[in-house]
Amino acid sequence: MRVVQVDAGREWRGGQNQVRLLCRELAARADVEVRLVTRRDSELARRAAASAVPVAGVPWLLGPDPFAAIGLARVLTGFRPAVVHAHDAHALTVARWAIRWSLGRASRPLLVATRHVDFRLRPWSAWFAADCVIAISETVRQALVADGIPEHLLRVIPDGVDPAEIRRAATAPLDVRRRLGLPAHTPLAVNLAALVDHKDQHTLLRAAATARALRPDLHWAIAGQGPLQRELERTIAALAVGSHVHLLGYVEEGDALMREADVVVMSSKSEGLGTVVLNALALGRPVVATSAGGLAEIVPAAWRVPVGDAQALARRVVAALDDPRPVPLPPRYTATAMAQGVLEVYRGLLESGPGAVNAVGAQHAAPLPPRFAAP
Repeated sequence: MRVVQVDAGREWRGGQNQVRLLCRELAARADVEVRLVTRRDSELARRAAASAVPVAGVPWLLGPDPFAAIGLARVLTGFRPAVVHAHDAHALTVARWAIRWSLGRASRPLLVATRHVDFRLRPWSAWFAADCVIAISETVRQALVADGIPEHLLRVIPDGVDPAEIRRAATAPLDVRRRLGLPAHTPLAVNLAALVDHKDQHTLLRAAATARALRPDLHWAIAGQGPLQRELERTIAALAVGSHVHLLGYVEEGDALMREADVVVMSSKSEGLGTVVLNALALGRPVVATSAGGLAEIVPAAWRVPVGDAQALARRVVAALDDPRPVPLPPRYTATAMAQGVLEVYRGLLESGPGAVNAVGAQHAAPLPPRFAAP
């Protein structure tokens, strides 16, 4: 089976690592040929190639970039895949254009898309044009159904991680307490997330302020970068928690940071699943999280709090320090299980024949750009 994976490669976050892991697992199989099409010289392209994944880099400057579609169309014409699998909205639009432009073939490939977030869809979204949409959690599936994606076109396959790879990455000591000038045994809660609205670090900061009365020695480290950094800095100053809250910026050694944490904290108000939590579980770290989205599917109820409840979050984090009980990583959240599930979706669609092809969303999905002719 020949499969082309497509990701815009604009950044390196959990979703891009999922693409890398899926491509790596599929490329290791004797019965699958895979190509990854992504932005040339992107971090995803570099890391996927290092994982022995065949990569076709294309120029990709804009979001839904017609030049990327031209490059993808050339790959489709030469490689002749049975399935094209897109992993973000821009990749899905580009894949749709490229498939139409390469229709000189006897039959078009099936178009599969993975949805990583539970955000609302626009009525004209390209997601309606996919033959199958894979949701990474039941929460994401329900959001897609609510927005009008037919249930028969949806499958739930959770994100997966490679526990051995995570543990190897965490072996090198980061020594974060020394870097922060803290005593060696200082209690440390770590939040590893982009500084964006739906990660809701404002609630985390309010929890840090509340926790001062409960555990004066507790420190909080936030590892990530994003547009809300200045706003979070102002909140830290307003709450007078600067001595106990540390904005670390982007941390390349995220797994090592979590291994050195006493507890990993997710304060999100919206979350497709939360691969950071999977990594933390693979490292045997206790996790405290809100009940947002897919987090409720992987974090036990005893360690979850309502979204936006800073006082409850503070109490749960302190409780985790006093009684750390890590939850084992369930086997269904491994990269191997994820790839096997995706492969079964491909086979099921191909065996179903023409009846599997989505005829629902043609009038909804974004049109082809009129200025560009087929290559």
